[in-house]
Amino acid sequence: MAEKNVTGSENSKARMLAGECLCRAVRYTVADAFEYALNCHCSNCRRTTGSAFKPFAGIASDRLSIIAGADNVMIHGDAKASHDVHCISCGSLLYSIVRNGAYAHVAMGTLVGAPSIRPRAHIFVGSKAPWFTITDDLPQYQGHITAKE
Repeated sequence: MAEKNVTGSENSKARMLAGECLCRAVRYTVADAFEYALNCHCSNCRRTTGSAFKPFAGIASDRLSIIAGADNVMIHGDAKASHDVHCISCGSLLYSIVRNGAYAHVAMGTLVGAPSIRPRAHIFVGSKAPWFTITDDLPQYQGHITAKE
């Protein structure tokens, strides 16, 4: 399969990355074949991470597998559709399942190694934390990235 260079590296032979929660009770693997990566400043992402924004990388959910600690996983939201996956012991947000279960938004801070993709924009800056100043040159969008912005 050919590389997809526009938004990420989609390759069927992509290397695998490890991810884990703070207490290391839950561990996962994910292909380094992310399709996009963004910094989300929405109030939900700020609350769930306790930070100014959530850097995340998107990938088809079937490219991610929990390899240890499945019994320590806590799901917040609709388990059959969109939800967040946390460690029940330490509370770490590992990833979010979105688009009716089709995609995983991996919290990039839980990755052990460096992915080949980097965030390419800031989204939902219209609701960003008033105490945080974005200092990089990445594009900024008031909401989701759309063709109109």
